[in-house]
Amino acid sequence: MLHEGMLKFRSRARGAITGAMAAMLLAGTGLSTEALAQEKTITAVMHSGLRVLDPIITTAHISRNHGYMIYDVLVAVDENFQPQPQMADWTISDDKLTYTFTLRDGLKFHDGAPVTSKDVVASLNRWAKRDSGGQLIMDVTESLEASDDKTIVWKLTDPFPALLDTIGKQSAIPPFIMPERVASGSADEAVTEYIGSGPFVFVEEEYQPGVSVTYRKFEDYVPREGEPSWMAGGKEVKVDEVKWVTMPDAQTAINALMSGEIDYIEQVQIDLLPLLEASEDVVVETRDELGYQTIGRMNFKHPPFDNKKVRQAAMMALSQEDVLATLIGNPDYYKVCGAIFGCGTPLADDAGSETLTSGGDIEGAKKLLEESGYDGTPIVLMQPTDVVSLTAQPVVAAQAMRNAGFNVDMQAMDWQTLVTRRASQSKPEDGGWNIFFTNWMVPEVNNPLISPMLNGRGDNAWFGWPEDEKVEELRAEFIAADTPEKQKEVAAKIQAHNMDEVLYIPLGQYIMPQARSTKLTGLIESPVPVFWSVDKEQ
Repeated sequence: MLHEGMLKFRSRARGAITGAMAAMLLAGTGLSTEALAQEKTITAVMHSGLRVLDPIITTAHISRNHGYMIYDVLVAVDENFQPQPQMADWTISDDKLTYTFTLRDGLKFHDGAPVTSKDVVASLNRWAKRDSGGQLIMDVTESLEASDDKTIVWKLTDPFPALLDTIGKQSAIPPFIMPERVASGSADEAVTEYIGSGPFVFVEEEYQPGVSVTYRKFEDYVPREGEPSWMAGGKEVKVDEVKWVTMPDAQTAINALMSGEIDYIEQVQIDLLPLLEASEDVVVETRDELGYQTIGRMNFKHPPFDNKKVRQAAMMALSQEDVLATLIGNPDYYKVCGAIFGCGTPLADDAGSETLTSGGDIEGAKKLLEESGYDGTPIVLMQPTDVVSLTAQPVVAAQAMRNAGFNVDMQAMDWQTLVTRRASQSKPEDGGWNIFFTNWMVPEVNNPLISPMLNGRGDNAWFGWPEDEKVEELRAEFIAADTPEKQKEVAAKIQAHNMDEVLYIPLGQYIMPQARSTKLTGLIESPVPVFWSVDKEQ
């Protein structure tokens, strides 16, 4: 099990950043010594640079994090996985077919316009075209309409008990509310106007793609009453500005934190934690106990992974322990786990994962690959090189697959390039791809209605685009299950189906700690890093 002592601890780093290096880090960000003295500014190093600004067309975590800075949501799930009102309260008809949402007072977009129900309807419609859970809800939607400026009426043809949980989920993909003129555009094309009603304003003129992004406090934001709990509750902003700066070198980021040039690092490389052991000025902690699930995803549209036996051979060649040991190193921070819904969750079941969790089977993979008729077609494996938690998996997988007889073409790129390229359905030799690896927070994948990888709707599915009628039938069966016991039975069927069809390869769970200056207080415990409620000592 994951080491309990990892939840919170302190440390001291050796070495300090020089004044010249500090100047280089802050160059171009608009910061000055005088400005820092006058205003409260948090400078944060996130896990990746931000390039994709539309959080609806991608499931990339950095774009989702950006979304929570500038947008708000109707409903939000709290730390107990319970949906709570955020932008709106609701009532449900006795027959469970009509949901009526009423916007709370004081909602305003950053351009000064009031948030109306028409904005909400347009935003929900656009979101539902991209999101797995949203697609399922729309299957049973009779109408979604604005009955007046503050009221949204959602009528269903059949009950959908998980509707509030689905629209309130914190990730992959949250239904962020945008102005109607923005949300009315195509769900397949990125928005070009970044106006939200959230607690921070995106400062477009200071944005440097992949390098730096600035957010200012939205002075007209009216927080909901109540204590913050995950994405729910009051979002009170206590600083003037938040800046995300990109530092691909982990050592540089740690030195910058130790010298006070930055305030926060979203993900600390495990093998560098000893550098922080003696510091009284830095706190290292985890945001949640479940952590992340790392996974491999194949492209079903093109050879050779359109062949089930080839997919099975690739999975058989892999070992969770090898991946996790290389990625994390310290076993206190990772857990071999074959449950696609995550170990430690109500639906956890590890059927069919025995080979993955026991070290893989190279000889078995060779035999299966030979039976499949694989002809040596190159496997384009995309390898991100600039994200700590994503660099190791491709290297380990490439070697294991080569050992099994695959011809692997591992192509290096930064994460944001990969995020863009994985959306391409072109042939691998024409700029497409065959396989990539990514990570999900466990709360993003803990049931079949929200897990993006369990969508079997072909071109309307998540990147990889499997056409799988059986998994769609099982998800419908899960929706109809009216008790936790029945849901768990269906979830076990989906687990077995995934491990047979290889919709994706679960590669285990891990935790990446964050580090912050002791000057920062009020960070809430949340799988998603957020900056409301955070204060900074001057």
